[in-house]
Amino acid sequence: MMNLEFNRNEDWMKLKLSETKKHFEKIKLGGGKKAIEKQKEKNKLTPRERIEYLIDRDSNFIEIAPFAGFDMYEEQGGCPAGGTVAGIGYVSNRQCVIVANDQTVKAGAWFPITGKKNLRMQEIAMENKLPIIYLVDSAGVFLPMQDEIFPDKEHFGRIFRNNAKMSAMGITQIAAVMGACVAGGAYLPIMSDETLMVEGNGSIFLAGSYLVKAAVGEDIDNEKLGGAVTHTEISGIADYKFKTEEECLNEIKKLMSKLGDQPKAGFNKTKSVSPKKDANEIYGIMNEGNAKPYDIVEIIKCIVDDSDFDQFKQDYGKTIVCGYARIEGWAVGIVANQRLIVKNAKGEMQMGGVIYNDSADKAARFIMNCNQKKIPLVFLQDVTGFMVGSRSEHSGIIKDGAKLVNAVANSVVPKITIIIGNSYGAGNYAMCGKAYDPRFIYAWPSAKIAVMGGDQAAKTMLQIQVATMKAKGKEVTAEEEKKLLDELKNKYEKQTSPFYAAARLWVDDIIDPAQTRKYIAEGINAANHNAEIAEFKTGVIQV
Repeated sequence: MMNLEFNRNEDWMKLKLSETKKHFEKIKLGGGKKAIEKQKEKNKLTPRERIEYLIDRDSNFIEIAPFAGFDMYEEQGGCPAGGTVAGIGYVSNRQCVIVANDQTVKAGAWFPITGKKNLRMQEIAMENKLPIIYLVDSAGVFLPMQDEIFPDKEHFGRIFRNNAKMSAMGITQIAAVMGACVAGGAYLPIMSDETLMVEGNGSIFLAGSYLVKAAVGEDIDNEKLGGAVTHTEISGIADYKFKTEEECLNEIKKLMSKLGDQPKAGFNKTKSVSPKKDANEIYGIMNEGNAKPYDIVEIIKCIVDDSDFDQFKQDYGKTIVCGYARIEGWAVGIVANQRLIVKNAKGEMQMGGVIYNDSADKAARFIMNCNQKKIPLVFLQDVTGFMVGSRSEHSGIIKDGAKLVNAVANSVVPKITIIIGNSYGAGNYAMCGKAYDPRFIYAWPSAKIAVMGGDQAAKTMLQIQVATMKAKGKEVTAEEEKKLLDELKNKYEKQTSPFYAAARLWVDDIIDPAQTRKYIAEGINAANHNAEIAEFKTGVIQV
C-alpha cells in the first residue's frame, strides 16, 4: 500500500474516532454540570466516580452501551447513556457486571432505553455467570412515557423477574442503595442477595412521603419512612448501613473478596504475546469511506497474538476468511468478510464483501469445527450481503446461506462480533448480528448497519415514491426527484451510522479499532465463567 493512501485512510479513521470520543465526552457529563453540582451538595458521587472507586486500580473496565439513548428523547431533554452507567469490571480481582443509575439524568428515572440497557446488563450476567453489583439511585419509571416502559415482556418488570432467575442460578447480586429507590424499583435491592444503604441519602419505599399523605393521610418524612436506619433497625429489609458512599463501596469490595470460585468453561489459554504488526496500523488499512477493497488478513494480524493466523480452506470460498489464532492468549476461531476482489477455484472473479455459495459453505463448516473443539468464535463483519442473480439462485445460494445461518444460530460456544465496516441485509445475520446472540457485539466508528447500502436504498425508495405520485396523476420534475433523493439519502445515512445503532443497543459500544484485541479478550474471559455449554446440534440442513 502506498504511504500516501495509508495516511489518507488513517486520517479518515482517526477523524471518525475523534467524532466518537467527542460525543462520549459530552455523554460523560450525564445531566450536565449543574446536576452534578447538586449531587455533590448532597455528598454524593456521580455514577462514574462510584464505579471508579469500586473497581480494582489499573484494571480494565469495559463500559457497555454508553451511547444508549444518543440523540433520542430530545423533546424530554435527552437521556445520556440511557440514564445508567454500566459495564464489566474487576472488584477484588473478581470480574463482574456493574450497573449504576445516574441521578443527574431526570433523577435517575427510567426511560424505555434505560429498561433495555438494564436488561442487557442482566443478560450479560446470566449468560456469563458473572456476579452483578447494582448501585441504586433512581426515581423509578419516567411517568410521561410509562406506557413504553411498564407492562410488556421486555419492560421494567422484567428486571425483577431476572433478579429471581439469577438468584436461582446461583449468581451473586449485591445492591447498594445510595439514593432513591422507589415504587416497583424497591424490589430490586430486596431481591438481591445483600442490600447496603447509605444514611441520609439512601431510601427504599413503595410510595414516597407525598404519595403516602395523599393515599392514607399519614404525615412522615422519607428518612423515617424508608431510610437506612429504618430498614436496618426496624423492617430488617437492608443488611448494612454506612455514613458515606466510600464506606459502602469498601464493604462491597470485602463481600466480593470472599466469593468462592466457580467452575469455568475451560477455553484454551496460553501466555499472551503481542502482535508483531503494530495495532495502530489498523487505522490505515481500511480505505477511506470503505470505498475500495482491502485485505482483512492485514487487520487480523494487527489483532492476534504474534500476528499468527492459521487459515482454514485458504484457497476456497475466498470472500470469507476463516482461521485459528490467539487473542491475549485465548484460542479463537475467526470468521471475517474479505473485501478483496478475488478468484474462486474456477478462476472466476468474485466481489469482496459478498457472501457466495462456496464461502457460506466454508464458514458453516468452520463454525461447526469450532463448536466441536470448544473454541470461541470471533466474527469481523464487513458484508454487503449474499450474492444475487440467476446464477447464484440456480446454484442454491439460499440453501448455502441457510446452512451458514443455521450454524451461527445453533452455535454453543461464545460468539463475539465486531462490525468494522458494512453490515447489510442477511449478511448481518449470517455474520452473527445482534439477533444471533453474540455474547458481545461492538462496532468501529466506520460501521454501517442497514438492510442495504444508502445509495441503493434511497434509489429504491425514490422509485416507489415517484411511482405512487405518478399513479395519483401528479407529474414529478427532475428537480423534485433530486430533492426527494437527497432527503432519502440523508435520512438513510443517519439511520445507518454506528451512533444510531449504539443508541438503540444494536451494538454494545463503538470502540477504538486499535483496542479491538482488548475487548475480545475481556469478552472471552467473561464467557469462560460459565461452565455450562450445551451440546451442539444444527437440526435439519439441506446439503
